[in-house]
Amino acid sequence: MKRLFVFLPALTILSGPAATAQSPSSRPVPALDDAFTRVDANKDGKLDAQEFARFIERSRSMKGANAEEVFGKLDTHKDAGLTLEEFRKVTAISRGSPAPPSAKPEPAPTKPETEPTTPTKTPPPTSRPVPALDEAFTRVDANKDGKLDSQEFARFIERSRSMSGANAAEVFGKLDTNKDGALTVEEFRGVTGITRGSPAPAPKPEPIPTKPAPTASTVEKAPTAEGLTFFEKKIRPVLADKCYKCHSSDEGKVKGGLVLDTRDGTRAGGDSGHAVVPGDVEASLLIKAIRYHDKDLAMPPEKSGGKLADDVIKDFETWVQFGAPDPRTGESKVARKADTWTTAMEWWAWQPPKKSPAPEVKDAAWPRNDMDRFLLSALEAKGLKPVSDADKLTLLRRVTFDLTGLPPTPQEVSAFFSDSSPDAFKKVVDRLLESRQFGEKFGRHWLDVARYAESTGKDINLAFPNAWRYRDYVIAAFNKDKPYDQFLREQLAGDLLPARDDKQRAEQLIATGFLAIGTKSVNQANARQFALDLADEQIDTVSQSLLGVTAACARCHDHKFDPIPQSEYYSLAGIFLSTDTHYGTFFAAQNRSATQLIELPKGAGAPVLPRVLSVQERQQKQAGLDKLIRETDDLANATFKPKSGGDRNPRGQLLILFRMNQIGLLESELGSFGPDGKMRPLAMGVTDQPAQLKEIRSRGRETPRYENSTPDQAIASRYLERDGRFARPPEFRVVNESPVFDRGDVNKPGETVPRGFLSVLTHQPPPKLPATSSGRRELAEWMLSESNPLTARVMVNRVWLWLFGQGLVNTPDNFGTTGNKPANQALLDSLAVTFREGRWSVKQLVREIVLSRAYQLSSTYDEANFAADPENTLVWRMSKRRLDAEAIRDAMLAICGQLDLRPRLGSAIAEYGNGPIGQFKQYPDAGVPEDVLVEAGSLTAVRSVYLPIARELLPDALAVFDFAEPGFVTGSRETTNVPSQALYMLNSPFIANAAQKFAERVIATYPASVSNHAAQRVQLAYGLVFSRAPSEAEQHAASDFFAKFPSTNAAETTAWTSFCRALFASAEFRFLN
Repeated sequence: MKRLFVFLPALTILSGPAATAQSPSSRPVPALDDAFTRVDANKDGKLDAQEFARFIERSRSMKGANAEEVFGKLDTHKDAGLTLEEFRKVTAISRGSPAPPSAKPEPAPTKPETEPTTPTKTPPPTSRPVPALDEAFTRVDANKDGKLDSQEFARFIERSRSMSGANAAEVFGKLDTNKDGALTVEEFRGVTGITRGSPAPAPKPEPIPTKPAPTASTVEKAPTAEGLTFFEKKIRPVLADKCYKCHSSDEGKVKGGLVLDTRDGTRAGGDSGHAVVPGDVEASLLIKAIRYHDKDLAMPPEKSGGKLADDVIKDFETWVQFGAPDPRTGESKVARKADTWTTAMEWWAWQPPKKSPAPEVKDAAWPRNDMDRFLLSALEAKGLKPVSDADKLTLLRRVTFDLTGLPPTPQEVSAFFSDSSPDAFKKVVDRLLESRQFGEKFGRHWLDVARYAESTGKDINLAFPNAWRYRDYVIAAFNKDKPYDQFLREQLAGDLLPARDDKQRAEQLIATGFLAIGTKSVNQANARQFALDLADEQIDTVSQSLLGVTAACARCHDHKFDPIPQSEYYSLAGIFLSTDTHYGTFFAAQNRSATQLIELPKGAGAPVLPRVLSVQERQQKQAGLDKLIRETDDLANATFKPKSGGDRNPRGQLLILFRMNQIGLLESELGSFGPDGKMRPLAMGVTDQPAQLKEIRSRGRETPRYENSTPDQAIASRYLERDGRFARPPEFRVVNESPVFDRGDVNKPGETVPRGFLSVLTHQPPPKLPATSSGRRELAEWMLSESNPLTARVMVNRVWLWLFGQGLVNTPDNFGTTGNKPANQALLDSLAVTFREGRWSVKQLVREIVLSRAYQLSSTYDEANFAADPENTLVWRMSKRRLDAEAIRDAMLAICGQLDLRPRLGSAIAEYGNGPIGQFKQYPDAGVPEDVLVEAGSLTAVRSVYLPIARELLPDALAVFDFAEPGFVTGSRETTNVPSQALYMLNSPFIANAAQKFAERVIATYPASVSNHAAQRVQLAYGLVFSRAPSEAEQHAASDFFAKFPSTNAAETTAWTSFCRALFASAEFRFLN
């Protein structure tokens, strides 16, 4: 989770004992130092009182402390600012009662706490979760077996600043208390009792060499498609532009021994040490160099352009945190395009799909449809056979979760188990497809792909209060089985399609929210950069989600692997630059790019939140707004008068900035209500730019250029010209073609290219683009043409993945040459052609797949099959799959009888309106409280698809179980099984409450007055959680468990709550067989 403004006193133990020369408060504490960087808003390397108050406000462990008092104690220099060293002394201050910052820390024990201790009221530190330490455990557990072997632990020691220099083998031996050659997380936590570099007693540790680079094969996870795409878009272009001249293997002389055009060279580093340490930003010298904190390392040099932009540096930091995914091999990839493209043109994905006749199979009795025949034929070619079919109850649980995200009810289990008709399963499938819950489940799948979120993310995270309309549109589309071709058209060009009435017109406008809900750097000062970044985000989303290609990798240069030239990227860019994106937000000091929203037709009857602004409230707010504008106008105008000082009124500067926020919030609030006092039906979406440039609004004065102004005048100009100074550049305010920008540099426009499509996917004459329209409608028709090789394939593959856990192409967002080939291309192509011929019906495709014999297989292990196909790409069994985060939460609520199945109107974010994510002093009476977002899973019982999704601040109930990253197209979520999930199941108040409600439901169903009530309760509990009856052994174990409790009502409830919680915590509950 990214909300790391959490002060962890336990982190101080990572810095070693008090016996060392440094005090704990002066040593680096990664989470604490990261918090310092985040709250240092003006990036001056110090925290003022307001910034520190923000830290206290967001810190759970310091919440409630007197910020002013703590600040005064930490500010030992009495200069009204905290350096990083002063800030670290917060570790010596207890919550609510700060101790003097000069107080010496207590000596840490010299003997490592490795022996098990008897639990007491105050458990030893090694038995308690330490988030940063547990996260480190997870990060270095390369094989994800829940333990660290000696190599993995050595990697931890090498990357740990506080343990650097320690003898890894010796420390490992001390921590491995059960001597099984591996460390559990509990044993690993014992590292807190070991002194830095010199465990007692211990010989002098051997020095650790600075080279070679860490062995990636033992510690690094395989890069994800999203990570590689991030590298291609954000990292490689900068390396090529700024670094290759001096640090490329193609150069005659490599400066500093550092090669940056290969993966291994980047990791190994040069004469100064490792350039990149995957996952460790602070240990990566490349990051230190580009930050310009060390003049001796600072890169790029001034003659090559000097320090990189802050957002570029942030991209590099994010890349390292991702694990530094990098597809480059040892051979330099510079200037290898021609050879790569010659081969790439023959790639299977660029060729149109062809429907093949179903193959003959030896076991003709096994298949139930043609899909089965394709799969069985591939298995028989390898000498393999599918395993047995799943039993009825396993199959019912599987298909119910897969199609609705909920467990079957006891009534549904009973009905299906007793139905012996041949079409019993078909009836279940048809019932599930017609349920409203189907759209909620499959709609959430699509929202992953569409990178749905309700905030901008990036530099200032502002709310999207109207994003929920797109969410509801998607759910309704899947429930109505809207043909996928129409679904695609509406999302790309709904504003350009004809509509039979206002209701359809509104629906199509809402659909274009697909293009508007992406991340936004709204504080970007360069208007051209913002416009091009916005178009790039749209190109990236459209190309990956609908076509499975990474077209955005061609922004700065021709695509390195796929035959997509840079000129064609800018042909697509012309389409999106000719599009006006309406995402809302509000005018503010840190928002230079607010836009209007789209008002839906009145006749559509679009729902709105039940908020009302009375006439009196409107008059009061309008009067307050007018007064603010007058006063701020006067204050801003004064800065342009002779002898005004220009830069000598810092309080005035702050006041203007503060009032800009107040004015923006009031304007936004008033604009959200109509004359009748009810909320206006507003939506995010897109429309076309006009064919001709409209008259530009102006305030009648030419103020100084922002970058050439004095400080006072710069801020005043920023306020006075808010209607136009940072709007789109004139060339991007009309339907127009785009130039090719050299290396993606917005200051280096080159030859203009006509709007158009990707030639590698064009096998027939493409639609002609009109001069007066953006071309989005034509783009949609080009994607849906019969000759387009990817559109149908990509969607069929996504549906397959949603039902089997992995796609026929297991890189669902990348069908290009760096992606994987399909496990069964003949099957994929036949399904794609059938999907298109069947009027693009998603429900029909789902029905065909789940009624196949392959979908109904058991998950039984077969040694011969596993040896030949360990990844189960040939589908010889049904792979076991963990439930996704939403299904885990929704299932617990359903089982305990608390789930509210009613669709939610709006969302928690919508209820707070425009404002930031989080609450800040500079945005008075605005913002969504963090607790409302983080704890949303506990605060409401609605289905998880309706929970608020703010970028960088997800609900805990979702984030802990690998929820999709809403900043990127996510075709396939990661699935992890890590200690933090078990801790959540054991310690979360939400889980505790659900278990108690579950227990109360079981007790109430079979009260003590019912004969044999104990056994029947156990049967009900197992039926609700596992959709099966308990075995005889499980029944006996339950009886033995309850026999240990006294027969009082309170003890009974406690016992059943513990029992129900144990069922929730079981692997069988979280996994589908």
